Amino acid sequence: MSSTILITGASGGVGSALAERLEHHGWQVFRVGRDGARLPPGSASFAADVSTSEGARAAVEAASAHFGAPPAALAHCAGSTLIAPIARTGETQYRAVMAANLDSAFFAAQAWVAARLAARQPGRALFFSSVVAGIGVANHAAIAAAKAGVEALVRSLAADHSAAGLRFNAIAPGLVESPMTARMVSSEAARKGVAAQYPLGRFGTLDDAVAAAAWLLSDESGWITGQVLHLDGGFSAVRPMVRPAG
Repeated sequence: MSSTILITGASGGVGSALAERLEHHGWQVFRVGRDGARLPPGSASFAADVSTSEGARAAVEAASAHFGAPPAALAHCAGSTLIAPIARTGETQYRAVMAANLDSAFFAAQAWVAARLAARQPGRALFFSSVVAGIGVANHAAIAAAKAGVEALVRSLAADHSAAGLRFNAIAPGLVESPMTARMVSSEAARKGVAAQYPLGRFGTLDDAVAAAAWLLSDESGWITGQVLHLDGGFSAVRPMVRPAG
């Protein structure tokens, strides 16, 4: 299978790190982001808002023109976060979170699937959820709802298109240190507090995220579809023994 990939959210921490890793391993990468100024210059970058159907179609068309065929893989790294209880989440905030996370995943998938089906070629797509989609974490109502929708979308797409050889998976990370999460770990006390939430004693790194993503996009994971990989240091699956003080 041709190693061509469209990466959305390519100017963000995970998207840019994944692009660099895949290029190092011989992939041809096409980067898409809302702000073209934050993307590398050249014909392999394209500014588009994939939270709209028009923007997503334009991104896939631009990647297809660049490669001479629809990209064999899609890594949807676009997204945002919001830490706020529902009582303090305004409608504008809510709709922005849904657009950045769930709408963008839906429309990016829709445009990419249409292109791959028209080409009658197999492919693989990767999306990013969050640990908060599968386990209740305080003050994450809007982003939890959006990311849970992403996970449901992945399973539905896998059911619809497995016969065509299209694979769909997601990664649900815990906190991964990146520009988007920098404020959450901006002091030593905050870093220690966040790390203490995870059974393995640390939060995630970009290397953790892109290693998992690269594997799910590779032929080595060729018999995996409709799955959500919990990349969270045991947060969602392990309850460490707590010993009483004294």
